[in-house]
Parts: sequence; C-alpha cells; structure tokens
Amino acid sequence: MTEVPEHLLRRSKERRAALQGGDAGAAAAPGAAGDDGEKIPAHLLVRSAEAGGGGGAATATAGAPAAATAVATAPAPAPAPAARGPEGHTQRLLTVVKAGSIQDVKAVPVDKVHTWPHLLVGEFVAALAMTAFLLVFSTVVNAPFLAAANFNFTPNPSKAPWYFLGLQELLTMFHPMVAGVTIPGIGIFGLMLAPYMDKNPSNKPEDRKVAIALMTLFIMFWAVLVIIGCFFRGPGFNFTLPWRDGVFFDL
Repeated sequence: MTEVPEHLLRRSKERRAALQGGDAGAAAAPGAAGDDGEKIPAHLLVRSAEAGGGGGAATATAGAPAAATAVATAPAPAPAPAARGPEGHTQRLLTVVKAGSIQDVKAVPVDKVHTWPHLLVGEFVAALAMTAFLLVFSTVVNAPFLAAANFNFTPNPSKAPWYFLGLQELLTMFHPMVAGVTIPGIGIFGLMLAPYMDKNPSNKPEDRKVAIALMTLFIMFWAVLVIIGCFFRGPGFNFTLPWRDGVFFDL
C-alpha cells in the first residue's frame, strides 16, 4: 500500500488534538458558553464524556450540576453528524495513488508507414534473396529445353506458353477482336476501377468484400482458361480428356 504523505498525517494529528482540546475545555468550563451551561449542545457533552472517559464526565458534573442533570434525564441523543468540508461534502482519506499506476499504457496501432525506408528496404532484400535463389537453382538444375526448332516441321498441337494459353483459348471461342481486345480490356478496366468501387481503408479481408470478390472472379476466369488450354486441348487444338488421350503440353 502507498504510504500517506507526512503533511497529511501532520494535519490530521493537529486537527484531532484541536478537537480533543476544545471538547475537554468545554466540558471543564461550561460557563464559557453560558452562565448556566444550558447553551452547550447535548451531543458535544456526550462526545466530551466519551473522549475524556469517566474523569471528563465527573468534571462536567462538578462544574455544572444543572447541565449534567439535563444530560442524565434527556433521552439518548442522535449520532453526531459526520464532519463535512467547506462545501458540505463528506471527506475521507483512503489512500494516495501514484499517477503512474492509473495511466493508460496501451500502444496505439499504426497502420501507415513511410515508403522509405520501411517498404523499399524490405522489397530490396526480398529481390536480393530471390536473385540468389535463382542463381543457385540455375547452377544446379538444367533448364528443361526441348530440341532445336525445325522450321520445316510444325508441331501438332501448337500451343503458346502457359501464361498466354488463356488468350489462345479465347481465340477458339470468339472473334479475334473480341477475344484479343474487348474481353481483356474489360478485365483490365474493371481492375483499374476496383480502388474507386471499394474505398474502405481497412486491411481486413472481411471489410473488403467488393475488391476481393472482383479479384477472385478475374483470377478464376483466367485460371480456368489456362487449365483448359494446357490439359484439355489435343492435336488440332481440339477438346480432349487428359486421362484418356494423354497430356499434350510441355513446360
């Protein structure tokens, strides 16, 4: 427990001594309040008798028999009211609490950092790590190159690299203008509008449903086209089943 400061203890001791001295003086010389002692309140005489013990009561009886008789014959007085402050507030000293123990020490989360150096340093380190990994991997593992191309022989089926197979799959379904310009343009334009359609600054996925749904639809649409072009297209770029005719695709 925190110790009570010295000045508060000193003030309490002085006040207690003043109250005890005043009660004892009033009990010993009731004539100071009035010649017959009847002007001294009964509750003050009772408090004086309790504070001084039997001696205080005997002194009050010897000095003012009329007041003592009145106290003896009077009914038991009501309890003395509690001491009140200057504005009528009851005050009581419990303890002294240090200011440091009630301060809020929670750290406020920060969701924004400076681009330099916080972001760019991390990206630069990640790029260095990826470069080192590719260097070691290319030294140990040989690239899966095919034989030298023969311009007199066209393989069947002739497929683009896997990242272009989605576009090649669209060319088998629509007119080249629609498959090569309109549909990819709509997809790119929709992704450009995503920050304006969903302006929520939160980083939580549950608060960014519009942006996440738009990106998921775009990725799934393109992934399905790439998977069909890789595994479900055979000779002549015709539809086939990989578990029946095999896979006509090389990385």
